[in-house]
Amino acid sequence: MSTLKNGVVCSPAIHAPGEREITFSQAIREAVAEEMARDDRIFVIGEDVAEAGSVFKVLVGLLDEFGYERVIDSPISEAGIAGIGVGAAITGMRPIVDIMFGDFTTLVMDQMINQAAKTHYMSGGKLTVPMVLRTTLGASRRSAAQHSQSLHALFSHIPGLKVAVPATPYDAKGLMKSAIRDDNPVVIFEDKMLYQQKGPVPEEEYLLPLGQADVKRTGEDITIVATSSMVYAALEAVDKLAEAGISAELIDPRTTTPLDTETLVQSARKTSRALVVDEGYQQYGVTGELASVIADGAFYYLDAPVKRIGAMNVPVPFSPAMEDMTIPSAEYVFETAKAMCG
Repeated sequence: MSTLKNGVVCSPAIHAPGEREITFSQAIREAVAEEMARDDRIFVIGEDVAEAGSVFKVLVGLLDEFGYERVIDSPISEAGIAGIGVGAAITGMRPIVDIMFGDFTTLVMDQMINQAAKTHYMSGGKLTVPMVLRTTLGASRRSAAQHSQSLHALFSHIPGLKVAVPATPYDAKGLMKSAIRDDNPVVIFEDKMLYQQKGPVPEEEYLLPLGQADVKRTGEDITIVATSSMVYAALEAVDKLAEAGISAELIDPRTTTPLDTETLVQSARKTSRALVVDEGYQQYGVTGELASVIADGAFYYLDAPVKRIGAMNVPVPFSPAMEDMTIPSAEYVFETAKAMCG
């Protein structure tokens, strides 16, 4: 078992015995390599993706396998990389654009929000932008305010973009393969603290639909909806709640857009209580949208207001002690859920 943020330990409950286990990082690389072998229109472009295999070494070996024409080291220009990706996608290629830190996606807003997201609509359906932008989210690396943010809410806000936030190696591979094959622009946020997390991944090919949530645990007393690395914080909280006699259902949306509203609402109707956990800033964040969807769809079934837990509304500190305080913890999830259940 691997220790994650705030001492959270991955629960064995999401491991299936008898299956091979690989890391989150290996699952991403495997998905990209398989798709590149399947379709020669796919290429990877980004800073340090070729010789270095990306800053987190996720793509190591792709250069040897596919060469410089399909694994391209770019200049340090996020806007330029994304612009190349959009143009290539419109003209028939299927690029994977690598932005090493999610914080740097602020430099690709015009390319993604004004161009990639709107081209299909503005062309009357004649043009598509089948590109993947993969980047990171998450704090806890002691990388300070400009390398530690979780900005997936920014892209989730934009019609025309799809956004995935995988939590497990299984989900990471299945969602990546689906994203690469999708004819729409897809942004995948990978929590950088999960790259060494191990989990079961089948050797045979599989894809996971974008917009289909996963029920990680079933329960009767409260629904906890958690995204990305917060799934592990929630798993620990669910175990502690069980010891306290509270049965919690844990749902991972896997994609923030499209959002599987039906699964979230049906669970909340069953349990009559709901708590949403996400590492993005709580202010105007993903937690607000998920809570609103649940409150609207399950209002007459709820015995308590929907609660939400997000990151503190401050720049992420460099200080380890202070940084840990800004991130939702398993203990806080447990205490909040316990209080909601009386």
